Amino acid sequence: MNIKVVHDTENINWELVSSILTTAGLSTTEPEICKRAFLGSQITVFVFDDENMIGVARAISDGVKQAAIYDVAILPEYQGKGIGRTIMENITDKLSGCNFILYANVGKEAFYEKLGFRRLKTGMAKFVKTGQMAERGFTE
Repeated sequence: MNIKVVHDTENINWELVSSILTTAGLSTTEPEICKRAFLGSQITVFVFDDENMIGVARAISDGVKQAAIYDVAILPEYQGKGIGRTIMENITDKLSGCNFILYANVGKEAFYEKLGFRRLKTGMAKFVKTGQMAERGFTE
């Protein structure tokens, strides 16, 4: 593997970002919506193996106190190879001193726990697709 991390959104193939999010089981967001979400984020991370995009993530933040990490997605054939850790370290290092929150895909909580994240006892959410998020196990 020849892993390269890119933070710049120039020359990003948004259809590929959308495909990675879908393949990793995160969302079925249209490429244009992905583009708007990533461009509106403070930190963006795109991981390539040679010239092939294999992972993405983004964070929104005030830059000093709070940050939320979204869309951490890695193609299944690259999972378990340290790429998720690389993505998360890229975000948390750039926003050191911030508290972080994130949604973990059901079944992936242990990965984030290894990185020091803990389950929230008082977390609340209001989703646009309420039924779908309950079906996927995100809400009660």
